[in-house]
Amino acid sequence: MIKRYKTIYGYAEVEHIIEKSRFIGYAKPVETEDEAAAFVEEIKLIHKNATHNVPAYIVGKKSEIQRYSDDKEPAGTAGVPILDMLKKEEIKNIAIVVTRYFGGIKLGTGGLVRAYTTAAKLALNEAKVIEKVLYDLIKIRIDYSMLGKVQNEILNDGYIIKDTVFDDAVNMYIYSPVDQREDIMKIINNITSAKAEISVQDTLYLDELEGIVMKESL
Repeated sequence: MIKRYKTIYGYAEVEHIIEKSRFIGYAKPVETEDEAAAFVEEIKLIHKNATHNVPAYIVGKKSEIQRYSDDKEPAGTAGVPILDMLKKEEIKNIAIVVTRYFGGIKLGTGGLVRAYTTAAKLALNEAKVIEKVLYDLIKIRIDYSMLGKVQNEILNDGYIIKDTVFDDAVNMYIYSPVDQREDIMKIINNITSAKAEISVQDTLYLDELEGIVMKESL
């Protein structure tokens, strides 16, 4: 599995006026091409009277699916630069639509490229670029006498304690980046003299914004 990739956190909508033309940028995180295509059609339906509805999307953790349309703008001036921008930013699992209502002033080839790219970039920024980072959910079962020492060490080392469950022992559930699995196991074994029961419960992606974990994700 890919250990990390960039995508967006949520839906966004922004409006930008250039030479009296109204550009509305939409961005949405998607997991499948069907979801991306449905989003594009939804925006087209909302703005069925618009001059252009220009879509571009990238689906797959390895950018396996890439689609765009210039929607009757001159070839290479609308969908292509949006897709190129997403590829340059290395954003995955995202759909963007930029709607244009023509304001009567022609922008020229270069102007169109800048206008569509700007609207898409504004939507991207509003949606918040995050990283999906692969973590292990590790269960650590220890005696009550070890709780304080283990908890302090885990937090001091920057690991995340998701939950602590108490029964006849202490069960701590820790998030650890997958490439640090051996490190945290070594730390726990050293602290507890190898008396802890350690097991990997799950491996999943967490959302990180500027290096800070936000929430669990698919």
